[in-house]
Amino acid sequence: MSVLARDDGLAGKVAIISGAASGIGQALAVCYAKAGVKVVAGYYPNDPHDVEETVSAVKAIGGECVAVALDVRDANQCDHFAQTAIDTFGALHIVVAGAGILRQAPLEELTDQAWDDMLSVDLTGVMRVFRSASKLMQEGGSMVAISSIAGGVYGWDNHAHYAAAKSGLVGLVKSLAVELAPRGIRVNTLIPGLIETPQSLDPVNSLGSDGLAAAGKSIPLGRVGYADEAARTARFLSSDDAAYVTGQQLVVDGGLTVRWPS
Repeated sequence: MSVLARDDGLAGKVAIISGAASGIGQALAVCYAKAGVKVVAGYYPNDPHDVEETVSAVKAIGGECVAVALDVRDANQCDHFAQTAIDTFGALHIVVAGAGILRQAPLEELTDQAWDDMLSVDLTGVMRVFRSASKLMQEGGSMVAISSIAGGVYGWDNHAHYAAAKSGLVGLVKSLAVELAPRGIRVNTLIPGLIETPQSLDPVNSLGSDGLAAAGKSIPLGRVGYADEAARTARFLSSDDAAYVTGQQLVVDGGLTVRWPS
């Protein structure tokens, strides 16, 4: 009995990923490479994680990847980031905006500067990347913004600026989905739940390893998620398997947000 190979339409396409030095962004670069997608990996130069690990992981499985320094607070750098896909690989089909920061601040200590810095990266930074890419994207392309259940679904005490930014992505994506639909460009939001990444393992600004382990017990599937699981969902959203999906929010949380409180 023969089995037909599934074609998700990704082979030969070109993707740019901001925040690709670690976590979901790094896992997605590898996921795309496995599907035959060429990758431009954006990384923040002051990030403690080495983007060359991403490049090496992609090349180890026979994929193509170039790294580009990127501060999403700078519109010119976002333009250069998108242009690199054209200059290096000749096209741009997929954009994933995953660069983000996470800082804890109770309302009484939340300065205007801290608020503005958060939104400039986690919300406006996504807009900048999408805006730069939209000028160069192929018809029928895909954009994916990485949000969070903090803001995207739940509130989170001491993280109002983070939750506001992540919540704002939902409105941004819905509007861009309508605006870019005539060009066949789909725009969606991935809303990860508790995913084990360097960001969530930060014990100061996030849950840390002990907090994640404890929180995992309240998740219906019995554990926190892995970066690869979130990445594979983002890959789905940018594939032909999701050809009629746009303006949506896909929650990847192991059932956390649908469990009845106990």
